[in-house]
Formats: sequence, structure tokens, C-alpha cells
Amino acid sequence: MQASEIRQKFLDFFNSKAHQIVPSAPLVLKDDPTLMFTNAGMNQFKDYFLGNKTPAFTRAADTQKCLRVTGKHNDLEDVGHDTYHHTMFEMLGNWSFGDYFKEKAIEWAWELLTEVYQLPKDRLYVTVFEGDKEQGLEADEEAATFWQKLIPQDRIIYANKHDNFWEMGEVGPCGPCSEIHIDLREEEERKQKDGKELVNQDDPQVVEIWNLVFIQFNRKADKSLETLPAQHIDTGMGFERLAMALQGKKSNYDTDVFQPLIQSIAKKANVEYGKDEKIDIALRVISDHIRAIAFAIADGQLPSNNKAGYVIRRILRRAVRYGYTFLKFREPFMYTLVTQLAEQFETVFPELKAQETFIQKTVQEEENSFLRTLENGLKLWEELKSKLTDKVVPGEKVFELYDTFGFPVDLTALIAREEGFEVDMEGFEAAMQKQKERARAATSQEAGDWINLNEADGVEFLGYDVLEAQAKIVKYREIKTKKKTLYQIVLDQTPFYAESGGQIGDKGVLVLRSEESEVRSQRREESKDEENIPPSGARGLTIPIIDTKKENDLIIHFTPKDDFLKLENLAEITIEAKVNESRRLLITNNHSATHLMHAALREVLGNHVEQRGSYVGDDLLRFDFSHPSKMTEEEIAQVEKIVNQRIRENIALQERRQIPIQEALDAGATALFGEKYGDFVRMITFDEKFSRELCGGTHVPATGQIGFFKVTSESSISAGVRRIEAITADKAEEFIGEQLDTINQVKELLKAPKDITKALQKLLDEKQALSKQIEVFENQQAQAIKKELLEKVEAKNGVNFLAQKVSLPSADALRGMNFEIKNQVENLLMVLAVEIQGKPQVAVMISENLVKEKDWNAGKIVKELAKEIKGGGGGQPFYATAGGKDLSGLDKVIEKAKKII
Repeated sequence: MQASEIRQKFLDFFNSKAHQIVPSAPLVLKDDPTLMFTNAGMNQFKDYFLGNKTPAFTRAADTQKCLRVTGKHNDLEDVGHDTYHHTMFEMLGNWSFGDYFKEKAIEWAWELLTEVYQLPKDRLYVTVFEGDKEQGLEADEEAATFWQKLIPQDRIIYANKHDNFWEMGEVGPCGPCSEIHIDLREEEERKQKDGKELVNQDDPQVVEIWNLVFIQFNRKADKSLETLPAQHIDTGMGFERLAMALQGKKSNYDTDVFQPLIQSIAKKANVEYGKDEKIDIALRVISDHIRAIAFAIADGQLPSNNKAGYVIRRILRRAVRYGYTFLKFREPFMYTLVTQLAEQFETVFPELKAQETFIQKTVQEEENSFLRTLENGLKLWEELKSKLTDKVVPGEKVFELYDTFGFPVDLTALIAREEGFEVDMEGFEAAMQKQKERARAATSQEAGDWINLNEADGVEFLGYDVLEAQAKIVKYREIKTKKKTLYQIVLDQTPFYAESGGQIGDKGVLVLRSEESEVRSQRREESKDEENIPPSGARGLTIPIIDTKKENDLIIHFTPKDDFLKLENLAEITIEAKVNESRRLLITNNHSATHLMHAALREVLGNHVEQRGSYVGDDLLRFDFSHPSKMTEEEIAQVEKIVNQRIRENIALQERRQIPIQEALDAGATALFGEKYGDFVRMITFDEKFSRELCGGTHVPATGQIGFFKVTSESSISAGVRRIEAITADKAEEFIGEQLDTINQVKELLKAPKDITKALQKLLDEKQALSKQIEVFENQQAQAIKKELLEKVEAKNGVNFLAQKVSLPSADALRGMNFEIKNQVENLLMVLAVEIQGKPQVAVMISENLVKEKDWNAGKIVKELAKEIKGGGGGQPFYATAGGKDLSGLDKVIEKAKKII
């Protein structure tokens, strides 16, 4: 049974059991701050389990793209070395949201595996939770009872909390689970040892294929457990492992999920899979890693130097290193695999095919960049290795490779391990401690439990229509960081827009009205406490909202004030939620301008332009988009012209809410890659022939409100991705005013009120003529100094030696003179201590034959001499220079040079 059929049978089976088949979420979930990547099928359904949102269906199934390379779910070190671990993998899953529970989940899992897939029953084992006395948890006898109807008692295994109690995180929904394992060993091996003894023992042929999680508890911040009002099912089956079992293979990599890719890589490298274990590991690593990289880029996560982007960059560099070392690839090769990957997944994950060219260019650029770093890094590793007195690599040296040369620590550890060395990771961590502490101080936080005040079926967002609304507090909690304490508030309805889709969150105030708050408000007014005086006409306790963010589907208001906690009957108090109107207006201008600019870019540059990221604030808009080259000044001007034309046309906003997504796409709406859309979407149109996008942000009622649009910068942020920054309305007018002021100042300085360009050109021509004169004078001066130096060359033991202090007009003059002397004098070793326009510099020149015969190195010598002028430098073995701060040290340079020689 081929992989595509295996996947489809799973979806068809659960569709027949009245499950809604849902699409995979992107690998990066933008509204979940607790996750860097989607690492399990349940991630997109967290709000249902948490009770934040009521699902439109009570049963669901899908195949979810997952990435496990960070945190407690980190399989990176095992990838390629064993038969069943991967970075990116598919998780087949079925869910029940308060519908069926253990019995149906167990019955259907068994039916699918043994009747539909026809896996042999005598090779299957199941585990159930054995209980935990410390937690006060009983053994899951309920699940065991259901299993006993399907499988012999001797193949039901009781397992501990580590293996059979699933938790979403430190807090949140959790519960016992029941795993299904399969024994894939040969019959002879099975006769010698019962598979039951190998379950959960990391045996490569006795593996878990499906985990049935019974979510029935909530883990609170104090680690206690409470029973959930509704019970849920969350299952996850490893698609690649299932394929291994159904195709009778001993390794996931031997299935048709990986083999076509592995064979392509082997052909490119002119090697054969299955002949050499080191080569096989390299082929497996590359075939696995390119999948993770391609899917991450397709879902909007580009390689970069921080957070999720750095994880993708590390995976890519790891694969490149395996190809370089074991398959002898010296040129980029991974990008050539994207086409085959896109074709393989075209029917299930079409995003790869849709972005094939962009993914290729991004991967190729990353490969090119790292191959340069890799070659240098491997040389440094060889140099470091030769100096080691034992088999342990000092942590500070590993840190130096990482910090100075960009060599990932896990890559250094991998290379060291392959050559029989250990890495002092404690030393490495110590070297990074200061940086880690800074990062931890900025990001660490401790969240208390949510305090529930009112029941609400999700949060209703009113901010498209109003900026003020009445509401009730649904729940709140305290968040502590090292620097401050904040409070998160959730309302049953709110006009506050939560940060998402690139648009920043709203600020404003919550006014809490109660008899107690009226008294407090009066006292504040009397005390003239400016910070806490409510807005004009308002009475009550005013709480400033400093940010609004989205966590899954919750809209969370952040405040530094805890006054509201002191009010009685908080659940009954009416809240007046008021958005900062002037700030929202500026944000809205910039968001609508972003849509107009996106359409203009496609018109000017072509339909290949796709959004790759955005920032919409009250200060500016930033837009990242796919385009292979720098925009010309003419192209930027054309985009500005189109956008401003559309602004002057005062095009009315056409907004359609809650329309079927397919209807929107059929109407030509632009959907963003890497975004998770529901069945119903909001469509924003500014002239149906110009701009139509799926968008959840806030927009102007008509484009004329934007006023004016101006691009302030255009730059590159990665391979094939450009970035534009622009401003609108008041900011754009201020910018133009500042530019005009600058031009007027230049006119005054040039005494050229009419033709500023002509005056500037005249000034530049004069400067160029003077520069040429200076160059002639400097050359004459250098020639005179060169003549003096040639007379001072001394012959010592077959070497022509020169060490002198001189004064020269420029670094170019120094370099030119040095090479002229070298061409005139054989067997030369020359050290010059030079004053250039009041600054010290040292130059060392050595004839190439002396570099080879005597192993002399100008770079090493100049570094030693530079200490005398409090500086540093380097260069090639035959020529090196160094600059410094201490001019008085030049005489010491000459003395030291003579001693060294």
C-alpha cells in the first residue's frame, strides 16, 4: 500500500465515522506564544480543550505537519541515526470535543489498524496508565477494560506517568493515554524474546505507532489537578511509522515516503544507499531535513539568526555539513530537491508546489552562505583538534567557533563526536551565560491560574464597527517577569484589536463602574492624580490597557494596574472598554495602505510578488515580499504613484464578513501562505479590479482617509525577499516637510537658490580635480620615502631586512609603496611603523619564497606588533596590516620587530 493510499484510507475511515476532515495548520502557529513550532496534531485545537472556544463540530480528523526540534520534544540528534525519528513528520489524528471518549477511541483505532489496514493482531501491544500515588491518580482500569474486549490480557502493558500520562505543558489540559505498539521483527527473533519486553525500550523494530490521549484533567499552576467539565479525545499516529509497518520495511526511510528522495540524492552524489552506514546516515539526514526546511519556508518561516528562523537555519546547515563531509558536495545541492518534494506532496500539501521557485532560491542562498562558513569552520576545527592534549574540546573554544565564526554548537559537537572527541558543554554554557541571562530576563515569565468570573462562549470582537463598548470580565490572571508584574484581562466582548496579521494591538482604557469605584474616582480627581483621572465625562475606576494580544482565540488585554482586584462583585461590574481612537486611526491608515501597496507591487513587478511578513503600526508600515532583485528608483516611484492615485480616488471599502473561504478564493482574493484560515473568512476589497485580500485587520472606510503615501526605504532581508518601509498621512507630510527643509538648507550653503543640481555637480567636479592633485602629491611623497627606504635595506643571513618608522599621507600610498619595494627586493622581510594623518599603523611584508621556506606568517607577526600601538589586524601570510590607538608606540614596534627577527 503506497503512502498516498495509507493517508487517504485514514481520512476516509474517520470521515465515515462522522468526523470533519480539517486541513493541516501551518508549521508555525502565529497566535500561540507557548509554541515555536506546531509539534502535535492537537495544537490547532487547544482552544477547544481549554474551553476558550466552542467548536463548530464535535469530531475532527486530519494529517498535521509537525516539527520536533526544540524543547522537550526534540528528536534532532536521533534523526538519520535510527530508523524512525524525524524533524518534520506527519501526524494522523482524530479528535472528539466532548463527544465520544475512551471506548469509541479504542474500538475505532483497533478497527482501522486490524480491519482496514489489516495489520496482524498478534504483533500489536497496547499500554495503559498504571497510576501515580504521588499525584493521587488511579490506574486507568477503564481503558484496560475496553482493551480486554479486543486484545489478550498478556499484551496489555501498564506503564508509568512518563510514558502514559500526557500533558499539554506545565499547565493546562492533560490525562492518561493508551499507546499502540507494533513488533516488526522477524519470526525467529520474536520466538526468542516476547515483544512485550521490548515495548518502550527504544527497540527500532518494536515501535509506538499510535497514541490515544484521554483528556480529562486540567493541570493548575500549583500542579494540582482538577477534572474537566467535558472530556476529550486527542490521538496522534506517526504516518511514516505506519507506512513502515504496512510496507513491510525495517525503517521509515525504506518506505516510499523517503526512498525516491534518498535515491535522487545518492545519484547526485554518485553513491549507493545501503552499502556504507556513514553515507546512509548522511542520505537519511538530508532527505529528512530538506522536508522540514521546505515546509517551514512554505509556511512563512524564513531562515534567520533568531528564534524559529535560527532553528530552520540550523537544520539546513546540519544537512549541508553531512553532504559536504560524507557525500563530497562542494556546491549547493539541496535546493535541487525541492521540485521532487513539491511533486510528491502536491495533492495533500499544495503549498510546496505553489512556492517552489521561492523555496529553491531561499535554500540555495542559505547553502551558498554556509558553504563558505563551513569550509573555514572545518579548517578551524582541524587546527583546534591538533592542539588538543586529550579527547575533550574546551567549551570556550566551541563558543569561539559559534560566536566568532557562526559555527552552530550542535554541529561542532556532532563533528567532534564522529571523530571520537567529547565537547565540554558545561564550559560552552558558562561562556554563553551572560547572553542567556539577558535573554532570560527579557522573556521569562510566571503565569498564575486564570481566575474565572463569568461564562462566555469565546470573545466577541466589536472593533470593526465601534471603538467603545460595554463588557463583563470573563477571567483574569497575573503574569510576573523579572522586571514587572502585568495583569491579563479577558472580556466577553471588546472593541480592542489583538495583535495579529502584522497589525499591532490596540491601547486604551477600561473604565469599571461600581459604587466603590465612583468614590475612588472622586478622590482621585480631588487629589489631582493625573495618571488615574478618567477620560472627560467618565466616572469610575480607569485601568490603562497598554497592549492587546491574541493567545489562540482569546483576546487578552494587558494592564500594569491591579486596582480592579480590590473591587467587590467584580464579576457583576460593567466595563466600558475604550480604544485610543487617534492611535487606531493611524494604524488603520497604514493597514489599508499596505493592501494598496501590495496590489501596486504586483502590478509593477509581477504576480510572483507574495507577502512574506508585515508590520502595521501607528508609526509606519513594513512589508516583506518575494522578489529576486533590488527595486529600481523608477519602480519605487511607480508604486508610490499608483498608491497615491488610488488614495485620491477615495475608493470605498467593500467588506464581506463570514463568507465561505472557497467563495472568496474564487472571487480572486489573495490568501497568505502560512496562515490558517477557517471555513468562513473576511474579505477586504478596494476596487474589485485592484485589491482584494483575506484579512482580519482594521481598515479605512475609504482610501481618501489615508491622505498620502511615501516609501522611506527598500532593502533585502534574505534570499529572494525584499522589505519596504513606508509612512502615510501626517507622518508622510512631516517627512516631505523635513526633506524640503534640508533642500533649502543645501541651497543656502551652495548659494544656488535656482539650480541646486548644477551647483552640486560643480562642487563634485572641483573635489574630483583636487583629489587627483592630492593623489599626485602623495605618490611623489611616497616615491621619495621609498627611495630612502631602499637605501636602508640590510642583508642578514640571506634575508633582506628592513624595519623603519615613516610618515605617509594615506593607507593606499602605504600599500602601493610596500608592493613596489617587494617587487624590487628579493628575499624581503619588511616591517614599517607608519603614522597616517595622526593615526598609527603597522605593515609587514614578506617575500613569498620566505613564507614557504621558513613558514613565516605576516599576519601572526603583525598581531604581535600591534599590541604596542593598542590595536589589532591581520591579513595574508605575505602581507598584513594593523591599526591602533597609541601613536607613541611606533618606536616600540620597530624595537620589537628587530627582536622578533
